[in-house]
Amino acid sequence: MKAPFATALAIAIGLLVLLGYFVPMPLLLNLRTILLGWAVILVAVATVVGVINLARVHWNKATRKEGRDIYSAVFLVAFLLTIAAGAVLGPTSPDFQQVVLSIQVPAESSLMALLAIVLAYTSLRLLQRRNGILAILFVFSAVIFLFLASGLLAGADSISPFKEIISILNRLPVAGSRGILLGIALGSLVAGLRILMGVDRPYRG
Repeated sequence: MKAPFATALAIAIGLLVLLGYFVPMPLLLNLRTILLGWAVILVAVATVVGVINLARVHWNKATRKEGRDIYSAVFLVAFLLTIAAGAVLGPTSPDFQQVVLSIQVPAESSLMALLAIVLAYTSLRLLQRRNGILAILFVFSAVIFLFLASGLLAGADSISPFKEIISILNRLPVAGSRGILLGIALGSLVAGLRILMGVDRPYRG
């Protein structure tokens, strides 16, 4: 086994944190709080390092002699202005939050519109390659939900027969999102158990 000390340390810390949630002992609770605090600090430091690396990459693209990227320069200017505004006004300032939301909401809306187009195109490609029942159900559900989200049936929810059908269809994405969350939770649990047992060792580098 490569890096046995790191493996033993990771398993021991994981077990201590896990026992702190199930065994009501003051010592385990204090250790869990301390270890989780260290983890939060390390995540924050890793985030800062990632932001600095992102800024460095765009700086190199914006200042190179040949093939300069104008979008990298725009990114750096917006990045510096955001940091300056957040430092002067504060992250809880209503004006600062309004500026951030006025940029974030259109960007997220554009990404969601692009996702809808990609979903429609993928459904058509899937139907061309595979003509099974699952492909047909995927294409049918994609078309139905895109049609419902378009707002064309805004007045149909007042009609009694269509009201119940639209209500049922609108609840289906919630069930799908819960299924995705359950899958993520189960995947995280399995990944954590594999790390605790030493099967996976992502900390080896």
